[in-house]
Amino acid sequence: MDKRKLFFRSIVAIVVIGALYRYFSSQPAERLTHISGKTMGTITYNVKYIDKTEPVSKSKIDSVLRAFNQSLSTYIPDSEISILNQSGELNSPSRLFTDVMQESYRVYEMTSGAYDPTVGTLVNVWGFGPDKSRLVPDSTLVDSLRQFVGLQKIVLEKEAINMDTLMYLDFSAIAKGYAVDLVSELLLEHGVNSYMVEIGGEVRTHGVNDQGKTWTIGIEDPLVEREEQRLLGIVRLNNMAMATSGNYRSYYEVGDRIIAHTIDPRTGYNTTHNLLSASVFSNGCMTADAMATAFMVLGLEGSMRIVESTEVEAFLIFQKEDGSLASYVSDGLKPYIDLDKTQNQ
Repeated sequence: MDKRKLFFRSIVAIVVIGALYRYFSSQPAERLTHISGKTMGTITYNVKYIDKTEPVSKSKIDSVLRAFNQSLSTYIPDSEISILNQSGELNSPSRLFTDVMQESYRVYEMTSGAYDPTVGTLVNVWGFGPDKSRLVPDSTLVDSLRQFVGLQKIVLEKEAINMDTLMYLDFSAIAKGYAVDLVSELLLEHGVNSYMVEIGGEVRTHGVNDQGKTWTIGIEDPLVEREEQRLLGIVRLNNMAMATSGNYRSYYEVGDRIIAHTIDPRTGYNTTHNLLSASVFSNGCMTADAMATAFMVLGLEGSMRIVESTEVEAFLIFQKEDGSLASYVSDGLKPYIDLDKTQNQ
């Protein structure tokens, strides 16, 4: 080859390499952004994501959560759910409201009524609502209120939702999970593909963390106080959502009787089984949240049957007759979970 051509090509190569170096070295590196705040009153949220810029700000997240609250919060007098509870009718429901209603119907059917957001009337009379009287209701009162419980009694149409004015709808058992999904959608819409969204303990992840590894989430020991933060398991949450429900921190005692906060909407009475905690894993956090609540109604055996016949995975912690802890891990979850002190069933 002609020496002049070789020299020319060498110069071109050096110029191209230099240009590429300057281009890539000038591009911002991916970094971790952590945003936290409050929603639904006092519930803390944490959003972590990896991106070269910061396409999703705290104000954008808060805007989504404000719209969520305006639709589904029973503590806001003019929210959609408050209007429905007060009047028995809601005209032109928002997408937020209809999405939650439709998923509630689906989980209600899947669990044979174990998840039912109309159970609020019974929850209140048992002392776990705004009225903290802690008085065990008699059977006559429970039976009289059961006629106002049952999601199938609510009529959902395209332009309106109607129900008896004595019914009370409360989405608290699905709301945090849905809020997690909404923030996750916001991140994906802005091109963020690696994130972790946590609201009040319900979590959804996508992609990897700032170490390039799958996001890991701890599962607490249900027999210790929250501030002790003792973990029983670590889950590698790979593009999935997780929600946990339990009876272990919300109960009161009447004599030698323990009244757990989980009320079975099918009977009107509190649950008495040995299941302490249900962590449910699904593609969406709204589904996981509702199913975790249903599992705490169903107990261990009923929950296991649903896991084995649906798309969700679960980690269930229960108490054996001798008082020790044991756990059930569904087959699809086993490759992603590391247990500490519990033993598989």
